[in-house]
Amino acid sequence: MRWHQKGLKEVVEDLRTSLQGLPTEEARRRLEEYGPNELKEGKKKTLLGRFLDQFKDFMIIVLMAAAVIAGVMGEVNSIIAIVVIIILNAIIGFIQEYRAEKAMAALKMMAAPFATVLRDGHHKTLPASELVPGDIVLLEAGRIVPADLRLLESSQLKVEEAALTGESVPAEKMTVQLHEEMIPLGDRRNMAYKGTVVSYGRGKGVVVGTGMETELGRIATMLQTEEEVKTPLQKRLARFGQRLAIAVIALCVIIFAVGIMRGETPILMLLTAISLAVAAIPEALPAVVTISLALGARKMVGQNALIRKLPAVETLGSVTYICTDKTGTLTLNKMTVEEIYVDGLLTPALSLTERVEEGAAPFTGMIDETQERRLKPAATATTADSPINCLMMAMALSNDAARDANGNLIGDPTETALLVAAEKAGFDKKVWEESHPRVAEIPFDSDRKMMTTFHKDLSGGYTSFTKGGVEVLLGRSRDMACSLGTKAILAEDILGVSERMAADGLRVLALGMRKWDLIPAETTSEAVENGLTLLGFVGIMDPPREEAKESVSLCKSAGIKTVMITGDHPITARTIAKRIGIIDDDGEEVITGTHLERLPMDEFERKVEEIRVYARVAPEQKLKIVKALQDKGQFVAMTGDGVNDAPALKRADIGVAMGITGTDVSKEAAHMILLDDNFATIVKAVKEGRRIFDNIRSFIKYTMTSNSGEIWSILLAPFLGLPIPLLPIHILWINLVTDGLPGLALAAEDADKGIMKRPPRHPQESIFAHGLGISIIWVGLLMGGVTLFTQAWAIRTGHSHWQTMAFTVLCLSQMGHVLAIRSEKESLFTLGIFSNRPLIGAVILTFALQMATIYVPFLQPIFKTESLTFGELVFALAMSSVVFIAVEIEKYFKRRSR
Repeated sequence: MRWHQKGLKEVVEDLRTSLQGLPTEEARRRLEEYGPNELKEGKKKTLLGRFLDQFKDFMIIVLMAAAVIAGVMGEVNSIIAIVVIIILNAIIGFIQEYRAEKAMAALKMMAAPFATVLRDGHHKTLPASELVPGDIVLLEAGRIVPADLRLLESSQLKVEEAALTGESVPAEKMTVQLHEEMIPLGDRRNMAYKGTVVSYGRGKGVVVGTGMETELGRIATMLQTEEEVKTPLQKRLARFGQRLAIAVIALCVIIFAVGIMRGETPILMLLTAISLAVAAIPEALPAVVTISLALGARKMVGQNALIRKLPAVETLGSVTYICTDKTGTLTLNKMTVEEIYVDGLLTPALSLTERVEEGAAPFTGMIDETQERRLKPAATATTADSPINCLMMAMALSNDAARDANGNLIGDPTETALLVAAEKAGFDKKVWEESHPRVAEIPFDSDRKMMTTFHKDLSGGYTSFTKGGVEVLLGRSRDMACSLGTKAILAEDILGVSERMAADGLRVLALGMRKWDLIPAETTSEAVENGLTLLGFVGIMDPPREEAKESVSLCKSAGIKTVMITGDHPITARTIAKRIGIIDDDGEEVITGTHLERLPMDEFERKVEEIRVYARVAPEQKLKIVKALQDKGQFVAMTGDGVNDAPALKRADIGVAMGITGTDVSKEAAHMILLDDNFATIVKAVKEGRRIFDNIRSFIKYTMTSNSGEIWSILLAPFLGLPIPLLPIHILWINLVTDGLPGLALAAEDADKGIMKRPPRHPQESIFAHGLGISIIWVGLLMGGVTLFTQAWAIRTGHSHWQTMAFTVLCLSQMGHVLAIRSEKESLFTLGIFSNRPLIGAVILTFALQMATIYVPFLQPIFKTESLTFGELVFALAMSSVVFIAVEIEKYFKRRSR
């Protein structure tokens, strides 16, 4: 039911209530009918059920199968390693899901605990949960609105609705009937919504919605029904695990069959096939992924990005669209005076401030030299006779904003903007109030759209200052201040300037004054707010952050499209979008929430990839935008700070909440929190996400190439007339030691140069794309070939230690390989051999352990090795370097082709 479209009488009649409130008995009956005014939670999973869900991932199932096989073989070390990895991943996943449940709890915390209502004609304070439709609720400053209300009375009532609408300025409320049906929440000025906060004034409203039937309840419903989507890494690893399991089974069958045909004993071939099955599965992969993400998350905290859900770290690297809120993320979230019009001239406020900071009299940049000589220093609080000084005095004195004991601004955002501009121009409010104390006032209200204050001046008379909308003050002014005194008002010219400022997204406010010998007996609007001298007007807006333009440009070079979604007005949204480079010209379409609501989904999906700015949108529309982009195959990052953003944050591939201005609800629903509310931080996080995915790809390349080398060695040996070069213990040792430490150390690799100059990975792109699969095959084949060549050479030349040599060459070839693949294109010597110290340490440790298996006497019978002669060791080391040299040559040709 569209309550904002109904008149007061119709609302009261439809709800079967009266202005005296409901009878107690009727309220009790309605409570039974409608239920308590509380948000209901959906069915919860048990803690055990949530923990067991962590073992459903296909890669984890493959690992568990590997653990069973290792158990059959009696490989205790492998079992322990695999089980530890599985449990660690399960615990991390469980904690993340458990924390996500808190979003609903945070939403419930927004509800008001108590409400003041009229029951049986008397005021009563009762738990807000007992409110029912038809109750009459009293509102006053500081109170949380306890239910959705249609306002019946409004006395200068302002409500802070940023959490629901994204509007940065408190909404001025009224009671008049609104006739348009499709109207955004932020424009429903005759409504007050559950969970919002009264910031000023008083009011009275009738309850039209409670519990899950409120706007807050609708958001709660969306939170409960909206499922999180899997991250690109989770999708890729799931596909990878499935294909790998099929390939491993096929290979094991082939190797077992070939060995039997070759005449090997069935038990040896069974053990070899099973060993290869364990070796081919990169059980360290989940650990490497977890460690990479954890290290990335730790690094990102230093860059003001707090990661709540670990997979989100990598997801950032896949993002193709960043849908960002305007207020506080792209802008400063601080209303600021941008332009000032006075004495016939329009000037940026910044240039005026710079003049004052340089020690000159204020505003000399705007006026001629004659007037500059007449200007008095503003801070002396003497008579201010020039238009500019009068305007500044009006901005400072006719103002309810102030600074607290710590110098922090308190008050309405518009008034704090005027106060700061006056202060920067040298007009200290405290100084001027001493000589021009306020003696009377007519407060602002939304019907008049003005406020007036009276001040005693040094001549013994009084001055009134009035501020309000330009058109309103024009109709009440008789002349306009100028450097020569006053002049006639040219309304058409003045409105033209005002409209130009408004077209630039500025909120335009006019200021006027009037001199009085005595304060009038009746300080009413009709008696006081007429016959004004118009001083000028100011243009106010929440300006863009300086770094936002650079960050949007960086996104463009990285192939990421930035989309602004705001609850603000279309004109303001377009202005900010143009200033920071989201759109390039006025021809690009800005879609409003009303337009979006009327747009069929199929037509919207055809256009969604081209739209860059949305204004006046509702919560479910943010969700609609995210889903439409995802349906087109895009990976979406969505920023938000309000309750209204929570469902979209949860649904997005990466939900980003604001740490400073964000509600608890948005933070709990998000994957990542910006500690500085800055768009630039998202871009840094995207770079980090790309680095992490590159490092995970490097690990997969490394471990799968190593496994491929082992498989080729065992598979090809029989066809070349050679015995099986490796025993099961050798395979498991290589798998445990060489795949482990060096692979984990790849997680510490720095980002490649130009990482933000390449487009995002395609959402459907395989983890083996860009030649990774081919590299695994040819380098693995080379590794296996070098191992078999070493074996053949040793057998032909009569070296009895051929198996130990082959074992050593295969192990150390992998060390050369891990050093070569630190970057896909840059040479190791360009990167610096010691620039990744953990990796160098891991390589040295692996080398030392391999030497121990060869030369430590008590390890030789365990690993079935023999001590190599110096010549054999040198030959093995030389053959081990072949893979490193070959990969470096490949990278050289890649650089040449680039």
